[in-house]
Amino acid sequence: MDLDVVQKAYAFAEAAHRGKRRRSGEPYICHPVAVAMILAEMQLDQEALAAALLHDVIEDTDVTLEQLTAEFGERIARLVDGVTKLSRIRWTTDEDQAIREKERQAESLRKMFLAMVDDVRVVLIKLADRLHNMRTLEHMPRPKQLRSANETMEIYAPLANRLGIWQIKSELEDLALRYIDPQTYFSVQRALEQRGHDRERYLQRVIDELGQALAA
Repeated sequence: MDLDVVQKAYAFAEAAHRGKRRRSGEPYICHPVAVAMILAEMQLDQEALAAALLHDVIEDTDVTLEQLTAEFGERIARLVDGVTKLSRIRWTTDEDQAIREKERQAESLRKMFLAMVDDVRVVLIKLADRLHNMRTLEHMPRPKQLRSANETMEIYAPLANRLGIWQIKSELEDLALRYIDPQTYFSVQRALEQRGHDRERYLQRVIDELGQALAA
């Protein structure tokens, strides 16, 4: 893989976001780097990694699409522009607007599928963006946590499921449940931890018995 464009994208994004920090207090550039790392684990190409590093520069800085095209070419700029358009889709979570909310969610999902027709990498970058935001959601106020968790459960996890990205789908659901229903989440977590301890004890007993048999 030619990493020159990835290194160039990091330098460009770091300069564009310089001085800005996330709610956690860490430099903002840590977020696009984390998104790019998620995609690197999925073995996406260098254009997708560069776009991941740049995915917030149009929305959150003074950088224009034209500047991005001039610096990185049309294909990378188109990926970033696609992610930016998806990021501008908004959901409402007012209880008295439940019907309209479901209609908006359905329309948003259709827009995401339309984006996939052009280049599926746009949606993959957006999924990675959402995954990292969910991993760091504890730094957000409670209303934002609930809104993001519900969006994730209604839109992003099903989208990952349709794409067959089971690991991301499962983690998104787990992270969303943590904020939607903390009591159930931590109850399941404790049960899984206990099951893990029971499994470890069972495996150790088998190992000991096999060791004794081999010694005999």
